[in-house]
Amino acid sequence: MTTINRYAKPVENSEWIVPENFESCFKWEYEDGSESLHRLYEKGKKLQWNASNRIDWSLDLDPENPQELPDEYMPIFGSPVWERLTKKERAELRHHNQASDLSQFLHGEQGALICTAKIVQQVPDIEAKFYAATQVMDEARHVEVYKRLLHEKFDLAYPIQPPLQTLIDQILRDSRWDMTYLGMQVLIEGLALAAFAGIRDMAKNPLAAAVNAYVMQDEARHVAFGRLALREYYPRLTQKERDEREEFVVEACYTMRDRFNSHDVYERLGLPVKECIEWEENSPGMQEFRAALFTRIVPAIKDIGLWGSKIQKAYTDMGVLSFAEINLEDLAANDETVAIQFDRRTDHDG
Repeated sequence: MTTINRYAKPVENSEWIVPENFESCFKWEYEDGSESLHRLYEKGKKLQWNASNRIDWSLDLDPENPQELPDEYMPIFGSPVWERLTKKERAELRHHNQASDLSQFLHGEQGALICTAKIVQQVPDIEAKFYAATQVMDEARHVEVYKRLLHEKFDLAYPIQPPLQTLIDQILRDSRWDMTYLGMQVLIEGLALAAFAGIRDMAKNPLAAAVNAYVMQDEARHVAFGRLALREYYPRLTQKERDEREEFVVEACYTMRDRFNSHDVYERLGLPVKECIEWEENSPGMQEFRAALFTRIVPAIKDIGLWGSKIQKAYTDMGVLSFAEINLEDLAANDETVAIQFDRRTDHDG
C-alpha cells in the first residue's frame, strides 16, 4: 500500500515543488578546507551503515503503545480530555500521536536530504563538499528507516505539518549557502536531535529505541558540520548580515516552540481540538518538554557566534538561555557511545 493511502488525512498532491535560485560553486583547488572538516569527512565515511542489517526489523511493536513510551510523553496527559478517554481510546491516541511525530521526522529527514544536496552544490570549500556528500547518504538512510517504521510497523502516517513545511521552504528558497546550514544543520537538525533523544532514552520497545539511537549517531556529526562551517564564516560578516541571521533564528525558534502541535491527530480522532491545544500550550509538563527541545540548538547558536542581545533576550524569554553552557562535544560523544551499546546488545541477543 502506498504512503498516500496510509495518511490519516488526505493530501492534495503526492509531491511538493519548491522553486530555487542559487549558484553552484565548482572548486579547482582541491587542497583547501579545514583539517577539522577533513577529520569529520573521514569519520563520516567510516561510520556509514546499512539500515537493512544493522536494525532488526523482525521486532514487533505493541499495538496499544507502539514505542512503549510513558504516558507522560503524551501532549494531553493529565488533562480532563485524557481522563475521559477509555482504555481503547488512549491506545488509539498513542498510536496516532506516535505516528504523527515519526511522520514529521520522516518529512524533516527528506528536507535534510534535499538541503544537504544543495550544500554540496553551493558551499565554496572542497572539504565541506566531501563531507556534505556523506551526509546526503546519511539522510537518505534516515528517510528509509522512518519510512519502514511507519509503513511496516505503524501502517499509518501523517502529512507534513505547515510550520515545518514553511521553515524548509524558507531554507530552500534562500540563495545564501550559510542559511542552508543555519536553518537545517543547526536549527531543524538540533531540534530533531533533542526529540530523537527523548524516544531513544524513554522508549522500552527495542526497535523504536534503536532506530533513533542510530539516526542520532549520524545527526550529531551533521550538527558538528554546520557548527564548524559557520564558526569560521560568521566572523567575516558585517553587523547587518549577522542581524539578519539572528532575526531568522529568533523567528524560527519561536515557530518551532509555539506552532508544532498535534492538531491533526485530535481532529482525526474527533477530540475537542481547541481544548487539547490549550492544554498543550499551557501545561507545565509540555512547557518543560518544549524547552528541552532546545538543548542542542542554544549552545550551537552561541558557538557559531550569533549571540547578540536579540538572541539572548529571546532565549531568556523562552527559559532556555542556561542551555548555552551545555557541552555539545560531550553530547555527541554520548550519542555515539549509546549507538555502539545498541550494537553490542543486538550482537549479544543474536
